[in-house]
Amino acid sequence: MSDKQEAATDSNQQQFTIQKIYVKDVSYESPKAPQIFTKEWNPDINLDLNANANPLDEGIFEVVLSLTVTVKNSDETAFLVEVQQCGIFSINGFSEEQLGHMLGSYCPNVLFPYAREAISDLVTKGGFPPLVLAPVNFDALYAQHMAQKQEGQSAAKH
Repeated sequence: MSDKQEAATDSNQQQFTIQKIYVKDVSYESPKAPQIFTKEWNPDINLDLNANANPLDEGIFEVVLSLTVTVKNSDETAFLVEVQQCGIFSINGFSEEQLGHMLGSYCPNVLFPYAREAISDLVTKGGFPPLVLAPVNFDALYAQHMAQKQEGQSAAKH
């Protein structure tokens, strides 16, 4: 095989690299402290989750996983935690459909354990019992998002 053929073969290979994982934004509030600590603990947990991808350069993307956790106890907000967990990923050699899946599912799945740890640490430092978020099926969320997007396009055509 000539050098040109090897280079062409190499450029068609799929490549995925994590360049950096970092926290972009974090917020913790406990508006009812210290009174909330005197009440029986029966939390109601609400998680809002969102992922966005931003191209930075050719084949380089920032993926932002935003989580907002609101915990209420007896209809009072015990605490509110917001985390934007980010990563810079190098992704090359994937079709447009595969790239969408990588950015919308695979990368958020890589970032989620870091966000979960950041949230748990903040909650514990705030004086509350550890909060361990359940795993998230990003493949299912991505599939649901794509189905909604397709329905929206179908409705727009009619």
